[in-house]
This record gives sequence, structure tokens and C-alpha cells, in this order.
Amino acid sequence: MAVDRVLPTDEGAELVALIREIAQAELAPRAAGDEAAGRFPREAFTLLGETGLLGLPYGEEYGGGGQPYEVYLQALEEVAGAWMSVGVGVSVHVMSCVALADCGTDSQRARFLPEMIAGQRLGAYALSEPQAGSDITGMTTRAKPGDDGYAISGSKAWITHGSVADFYTTFARTSDDRTHGISCFLVPADAPGLGFGPPEHKMGLTGSITAGCSLDAVPIERERRIGTEGEGMRIALRALDSGRLGIAACATGLAQAALDCAVGYAKSREQFGRPIGDFEGLQFLLAEMAAAVDSARACYLQAARRRDRGRAYTRDAAVAKLVATDAAMRVTLDAVQVLGGYGYTRDFPVERYLREAKVTQIFEGTNQIQRLVIARQLLRAGPA
Repeated sequence: MAVDRVLPTDEGAELVALIREIAQAELAPRAAGDEAAGRFPREAFTLLGETGLLGLPYGEEYGGGGQPYEVYLQALEEVAGAWMSVGVGVSVHVMSCVALADCGTDSQRARFLPEMIAGQRLGAYALSEPQAGSDITGMTTRAKPGDDGYAISGSKAWITHGSVADFYTTFARTSDDRTHGISCFLVPADAPGLGFGPPEHKMGLTGSITAGCSLDAVPIERERRIGTEGEGMRIALRALDSGRLGIAACATGLAQAALDCAVGYAKSREQFGRPIGDFEGLQFLLAEMAAAVDSARACYLQAARRRDRGRAYTRDAAVAKLVATDAAMRVTLDAVQVLGGYGYTRDFPVERYLREAKVTQIFEGTNQIQRLVIARQLLRAGPA
């Protein structure tokens, strides 16, 4: 069922309604089949780019929608509720554009950003490494300066859209300083020396390609370095704050889809001569599921509104990611329980929802990392 949303403007409400209509008509009918076959739906991103979703939170001067994050995230939630792999892909693409949009020069934005946010070029985010996931300071990929730019060598892991993206927002060392020695680069997919491993075989999100990459002296012109040398860690963390909001919205959409399926089943399935939804034990379970979904949505919207107003939101983004993804895991698990034996089969989508929910607690920083972020923000704060 459609979520009763509160949006800041009529235009925002119309945009979210349009994205919901497209997601339900074009994405939802394909999700189960393409996930079962492991097909990557590149054309879905082209379609969403044409509708303006990929550029929704970016400036109109570059072809974006000029909408607040509060609107973009609710549109993203609708996409994820229809097809989680596409929702996560949109979140990763939009996060891959954040570095350029926020920290690039005017000439860089004018040169690269319009195609990126229009969906003509699909993005990926290359930060993690085989031995440096949550520990960004353990990064070993290095960008060696030269007369014409840099040569990047090393390896990256767990890249959503790895091997199918058109550009990679990539982080590499330009000095040995652990925290101030990392820089950010915009690496094109056709750069010489850039190679990819086979796609990972995953529990869920099988319609989303995840792969590692190797960089063998990949030549990058200076104009493709985003920000100054050594600013990469700040840029990476800033983008991750936005990315965590995207994953929180996706997880909320997934949980909402699971709740809707469970409610529909509870209304139609009869036991002992009446719908199972009439039984108080099941009603309590559905109520708890609904409360978890509503709480998740409230958390990511609180963080989004702080972001839109230019206020610090690192802690809020971590809370939103933690609450929403834990809720997705709990709600999808309970949805399987509501459906009983049918929930354990592929006749209904809730078994897929459960498999997809798990990874939301892992990527864009595990939920253990989110707890560290929240605690550190609390301890750094001044007296109340």
C-alpha cells in the first residue's frame, strides 16, 4: 500500500508520486525474475536518469532537480521497495557524485557532473580494499604524481557496479600520512590499466554487480583529482554520511514492502474459519513491524532535514543507518514468520527480502562501526 508521506512542497510530493508509479510499473514486475537470473538491469538506471531521480538532490544549473535530500530519499525509498538492487544502485551512484558536487571546482562540475547526474554515465565508489574495509587509514592503493598527472596502482574491493560502471570515485594515497595522505580521483572506466575480478556470488542483491578491481599504473590527469592532495579522507567520510542516508532509505523501503506483503497475507489467509489477521498474537507482531518501519523512516528524515539545513548530521546519519537496517532485518524476518511455510518458499517475495536485508547491516560501514561513530560523537560533544 502507498505510504502516507509528508513532503515539504507540492512539487516534492508530485515527484515522489511519479517515482512510485514508475517503480511499481517498470521495476517491481521484473525484480523476482532478474534477481533469480542474476541479471544486471542497466536500462533501469537509464530510465531513472531520464525521470530525473539520479540528479534529484543536485543543482539545477547542472541539470539536477534542485530538491532537498528529504524529497530524494523518499523517492529512493519507493524505488527500493519495488526492487532493492536498483534502489541500492541509485544510492551508490548518487553517493559517487557527492565528491565532485561538493568538493570539485566549478570547471570540474561543468565538465563532468551533467552526464553523471543525468544517468548517462553510471557511477561506482572505490574506497574499500581487501585488507582495508572499515579502516580507511589502512589503504595501500597509491597515486604516484608525474608531469601530466598521476599513476594509480593498487586494488579495491566490494565495488557496487564494479566492471559495469562508467566512472569510479576512487581514493588513493598521495603520501604516507595515515589520515591526511589520501586523495580523491575520478577514474573513467576505459582508463588503461584498470581491470576487474569476477562478480561476487552473494546471498542477496544478485541483480546488483559487486566486484573488486585492480589498478596497474592507471594514468589520471590532474583535472580528475577532486579537492586538494590529502583531502581524500574528509571527502570520503562526507560522501559516506550521504550514502548512509541512502542505505537507510533503501532499508526502510525494503521493510515497508515486507510489511505490506505480511499484512496482505494476514487478511487473505484463513485458519480455524477466519483470517489469521484476526488473531491477537499476529496483530501484535504486525504492529511491532509497523512501528519499526515508521521509526526507521523518522530517523532518516530527521537526518535528511539536518543535511538540507546545512547542519552537522554525521551522528544522525549513523543513527538512521543503524536503526533502519536493523529494522529491515527484523521486519523481513517477521514477515517470513507471518507467512509460515509459504514465507520460506520463492512463491512469495519475503524470502528474497530477508536475504537482501542482511547486507544493509554491513555496507556503507557495518552497524558496529555506526555504533562507534555515534558514541564518539556523543563523547566529543560539550556539556549539555
